[in-house]
Amino acid sequence: MDKKILNREEKKVLKSMFIRSHLTFLSFNMTKMEANGFTATMQPAIEDVYKGDEEGKKEAYARHQNFFNTHAVPFSFIAGLSYAMEKEHKQKQSVDAKTIESIKAALMGPTAGMFDSLFFNCLRIIAAGVAIGLCSQGNFMGVPIFIFLYGFTQSILKFFCVKYGYIYGTSFIDKIFSSGLMPALRKSASILGVTMVGAMTAGIVNVPLNWTIQMGDTSVVILDVLNSIFPGILSIVLVLFLMRLIKKGRRPVQLIVGIFAFAFIGAIIGIF
Repeated sequence: MDKKILNREEKKVLKSMFIRSHLTFLSFNMTKMEANGFTATMQPAIEDVYKGDEEGKKEAYARHQNFFNTHAVPFSFIAGLSYAMEKEHKQKQSVDAKTIESIKAALMGPTAGMFDSLFFNCLRIIAAGVAIGLCSQGNFMGVPIFIFLYGFTQSILKFFCVKYGYIYGTSFIDKIFSSGLMPALRKSASILGVTMVGAMTAGIVNVPLNWTIQMGDTSVVILDVLNSIFPGILSIVLVLFLMRLIKKGRRPVQLIVGIFAFAFIGAIIGIF
């Protein structure tokens, strides 16, 4: 795969994106998670690609405000790749908006799992072990060593990730278009993206129904009955119901307050 040579403007944009990529958890919330940080990271790219095209800017900003969540390091790679896709979308119209969203969604899960294991379960433990050993001996170098091993290394990787996400992203897009693989990639990315969102729904959304019916000497737990029919059915019903309300114009804050009130009342009367 050919390596793209960056011009001065692209280097400037990528440098700004690298700095902004440290805002991964900017205004983090349970509705969109890292979407605000991702949009802030993409701002230099969007302003560069859609210079003079206000409508294009609005669509791009709205596109990157969709739900997004992954580890902080591949976060930068996906941002660099998105920069490349946005440029292809604007200049050649070869990548549509749906493809950009699908590829982003498809990369969230695999990259999060890979880098969470590498950094949270491996590097963090090693760095903490070294730092704790030094601190327990009264050596002040324990803290800066932990920051270097665990924090600074991530920052270095973020720099290379955003750069090579853009460089190889552009070459990759050109290659799959010339080979005719884009329709297959678009479809597979969409399927994987939907699968990942569905898996996150099952893992994150929980409806702890605490409703038991007494039938003589037998107790029937309603939640167990429902899960035996369709595991996690209440979680799915809740998500679909909330999606319908959002499509009707309800704000996420209103839904959160509504869920809180419903859960509070349900807990009082013993449903939850």
